[in-house]
Amino acid sequence: MNDKKIYERVDKTKLPRHVAIIMDGNGRWATGRGLLRSAGHTAGVKTLKKILTVAVDLNLEALTVYAFSTENWKRPHAEVDFLMKLFSEYIEKEKREMNEKNVRIRFIGRLEEFSPGIQKQMTDATELMKNNTGVQFNVAANYGGRDEIIRAAKKIAEKISAGKISPDEIDGTLFDGETDTAGQPPVDLLIRTSGDMRISNFLLWQSAYAELWFTKTTWPEFSPEEFIDALIEFGKRDRKFGGLGK
Repeated sequence: MNDKKIYERVDKTKLPRHVAIIMDGNGRWATGRGLLRSAGHTAGVKTLKKILTVAVDLNLEALTVYAFSTENWKRPHAEVDFLMKLFSEYIEKEKREMNEKNVRIRFIGRLEEFSPGIQKQMTDATELMKNNTGVQFNVAANYGGRDEIIRAAKKIAEKISAGKISPDEIDGTLFDGETDTAGQPPVDLLIRTSGDMRISNFLLWQSAYAELWFTKTTWPEFSPEEFIDALIEFGKRDRKFGGLGK
């Protein structure tokens, strides 16, 4: 960010390691202004860039955003086609700048269902940034939390069937290693914009003990300042993890 003063309120010792965001409200923002829903998605991409910049500046360990769910294919064909085009353009346009900012990118979900062209773009971007050491930026695309858990269970079942592991070896660590975010910390803070108060099948395994933060602000209007408000609120919460807390 150009104005670093917005970080003066932040206690960097109380930041979440992993933040997840449900970027909701692009369509509502657009239709409320008499615009096409596509205009909302375009505006949302600009917001994402700003929020990722804050994550980089604060050196967050991981940021995961819900870009496209397994259910989003049900939307009108014209909107899905636009989203695919926008997704492709975003990867191509932003990958070099993200690389310069030391970001590592990972795409999570059923990636094989995207077009070969987009799959190659995702692979190329991941390869470009694989040796970076900054923010782990996860883009959930064609992603569903239940689907991820089922896919992880199938991988474990295949290993048992092949004699590589026994059922007795299954524990949380082993299961976590088969998820799309293997090797990353669990979600500490889950943010949802645009007023709905649900997690919509997003990172169900990873968010078991996540703090939830909801705002009525639509995603295109979600500012770095409000993102910082959420981070500060997280730092004030007493995280008990089933215990008695402080």
